[in-house]
Amino acid sequence: MKFEDLGGKSAMITGGARGLGYSLASALAGQGCNVALLDLLDDVEQSAETLATEYGVRSVGLRADVTDPSAVEQAFASAEAVVGTPDVLLTAAGITIWGASVDVSADEWAKVLDINLHGTFYAAQCFARRLLAAGKPGSAIFVASMSGHIVNVPQWQASYSSSKAAVAHLAKSLAVEWAPSGIRVNSISPGYFLSQMTRQFTEANAELAASWVERIPVGRMGEPEDLHGLVLYLASGASSYLTAQDIVIDGGYTAI
Repeated sequence: MKFEDLGGKSAMITGGARGLGYSLASALAGQGCNVALLDLLDDVEQSAETLATEYGVRSVGLRADVTDPSAVEQAFASAEAVVGTPDVLLTAAGITIWGASVDVSADEWAKVLDINLHGTFYAAQCFARRLLAAGKPGSAIFVASMSGHIVNVPQWQASYSSSKAAVAHLAKSLAVEWAPSGIRVNSISPGYFLSQMTRQFTEANAELAASWVERIPVGRMGEPEDLHGLVLYLASGASSYLTAQDIVIDGGYTAI
């Protein structure tokens, strides 16, 4: 599929060094979109170089801690110097910590909320400030989770589920606030997806993975490429009347 209006635009992707973030960055680059990857991982620069080589776009990789608003601002400023004022924001930085809630420490709880929720907000702030200053429209896409709609079993992830529910509602709140300026904000809520990290986990925990798949009506976990069409649609002008929505993409998991 081709979304012609994405060619020559610029996208900022948090958590873009690898996994779903990198996969979605590659989908945008494949449309001719210049991309900036923000991540704490050391290989973020190499990931950006790979995208530039493979797709012939401008790309930059920057190490940044999304829980530090000043670091996010600096990363956006540095990225903007290379790829220009962003038209698209994708927030894929996130973590989960498993454990019984009675045993979760305050630091563990805060860490999940800091990265998943606060980090999303800081990136959205930097994105919107630039668009408002330039008088440009734009599209922000937050990566939430089906776990913001249901309770995961048999694993316990109260902090993760709560943070992702908050991310989806944050998208709605910002969408309404920024709609008069032409800035759209939506969230996507993936189900079980086989990112590189998840694939390694499922191979080591085959019985648990099988229990997940048993609950998925389409009979399989998602592949990163299954998210590409949705994200490209939300990033492009084809979805110009779509904002303040959370779109669940889970193979039917939450329907039963």
